Amino acid sequence: MSAPEPRPSRSVAASGWSPPLPEASGFDHLVVDTPGLRSHVAAIGEGEPVVLLHGFPQHWWQWHAVAPVLAARGYRVLCPDLRGAGWTVADDPRVERETRLRDLLTLFDTLHIEQAHLVSHDMGAITAMQLTYDHPDRVRTAVELAVPPGFMTFSPKVLPGFRHLPPFIWHRPGASLGALFSAAYVARPMSEATVEAHLAPMRRSDIDGAVRPLTRGMILPEAMRLMRGVYRRRRLTVPTLFVFGRSDRPWTEEVMGRVCRRPERYADRAEFAYVDDAAHFITDDAPAEVAGLTLDWFAEAA
Repeated sequence: MSAPEPRPSRSVAASGWSPPLPEASGFDHLVVDTPGLRSHVAAIGEGEPVVLLHGFPQHWWQWHAVAPVLAARGYRVLCPDLRGAGWTVADDPRVERETRLRDLLTLFDTLHIEQAHLVSHDMGAITAMQLTYDHPDRVRTAVELAVPPGFMTFSPKVLPGFRHLPPFIWHRPGASLGALFSAAYVARPMSEATVEAHLAPMRRSDIDGAVRPLTRGMILPEAMRLMRGVYRRRRLTVPTLFVFGRSDRPWTEEVMGRVCRRPERYADRAEFAYVDDAAHFITDDAPAEVAGLTLDWFAEAA
């Protein structure tokens, strides 16, 4: 029996979601039904498509101060809630290394996106990396935030960058993830309302329960591939800008210079940028700077 045809997307008012969506003006909220997945996509603007892939434990609202700036420059900006996050609902809780990649490709096809600019952060950068290496024809340019390139050389100096993983591997349902927004990861303290906006979907058992599957099924297998140098033996052909906050430890400019020597050996065009007064949650610390670097990269590298 052939798989059912994906249904076209439809708009749902912001008041029609549970829990309520965080406030962000100018966005349309779409439901995109594909086999086994009901995706929430926040969209704004018209023009050439830009797809923004959120990090963890965040969702579409991570981009609420970035997406409108891109839209104002003539882009159609799409912010999907990836499987296991936000207001997207999956029939099957299992997650494998490329599950989100397959989801994203299906979303592209359903929304008739042949090629898009791609911006990603944190866990979303895993899916972005997979897409740029395996399906470069679907990506015009890429910007990856707060995550080192796949061609990085592993060093003991980068091990602190993975200190957050053990709590995810053994995450207990109902345990708060609020500590992730502490001074260790942000340069500017977040308000309680901002933290609540990021964590609101965690009240749903399916989203809270996705923390372990995402970590064990996607992050750890991909981390092993990075350690084995899989991506160092491949060529990154999509022009990619890697952006870090200067307060993001251990991903400092000095360390990145050591573990990413001679990027031209592994990529057609890979550049690095560093933002003052920003740490891991760079879109919260410095949204204007992220938007500006992104727009400049679109113009220069496309």
